[in-house]
Amino acid sequence: MAIAFAAVAPHGFPIIPDLSDDADGAMKTRESMLELGERFKKSGAEVIVIAGPHGVRVEGMICLANVARAAGTLFWGDRKVELNVPVDAKLTDEITARSLDREVPIALAGYAGNRRDQSALPMDWGVLTPLWFLGHGRNMEGYGHVLADAPETDIGAPSVIVTPSRSLPREKIVDFGRAVAAAAAADGRKVAFIASCDWGHCHKESGPYGYHEASARVDKIVVDAIENDDILSLKDLPEQDAKDAAIDGLWQILMLGGILESVPMKHDLLSYEAPSYYGMIVASYEPAS
Repeated sequence: MAIAFAAVAPHGFPIIPDLSDDADGAMKTRESMLELGERFKKSGAEVIVIAGPHGVRVEGMICLANVARAAGTLFWGDRKVELNVPVDAKLTDEITARSLDREVPIALAGYAGNRRDQSALPMDWGVLTPLWFLGHGRNMEGYGHVLADAPETDIGAPSVIVTPSRSLPREKIVDFGRAVAAAAAADGRKVAFIASCDWGHCHKESGPYGYHEASARVDKIVVDAIENDDILSLKDLPEQDAKDAAIDGLWQILMLGGILESVPMKHDLLSYEAPSYYGMIVASYEPAS
């Protein structure tokens, strides 16, 4: 099969309804993420490749989880959510092989047991938040295509978990996306790719990164690139702008750009807002045919 669904998704975890009644002000984003979950379900995707900024990082490499499962817990006040997700070994290995063929440096990260089937990895909020909306931890009605052969303890689609190093040349990041597209085409299942991204983190002086005008300016550049179906133009975003705006989504969205070179998809920008100190974008991609 091939890439059946893709998305740019935020990871500000108060948008999870189980954690916060008001989404910390991001109700528009929450509604868009719920819609994204419905579109993912309709796509029939059987495995998810999710790339985020907050997992195990290896300098100068793209890191893939080389484990059987990933698990994590998020707290917001006195409320919490937990996920325990199977990691897809077959697609992880295929993506690794296709990436190395393109001379993209890959690190495979394990933890605990020396065998993959005995190894697990902590799950960060950049992975947990989008996966919650893509079937994990929710009513699973309609996800029978995912669960048919899964143990009762598995909820939702298995995942490939990716964390890029920001020090890699941007063209190598795009090359990784091309490798994902090739691996998905060879896999035999419907594959989803999720770029887990938050954007400018300097929208408010009261935030942990203070205020910088670059946050709003860079966020608009990204929104325009999505709307114009030209996200590979972000390869040319000045490094200083990326730092001043304190974005964490550039590298993951460039992976999506590499995928879109190989898999024509139609885009739909569902929402953008920055009710707190950081910006959030929700966009879906479905096959053009």
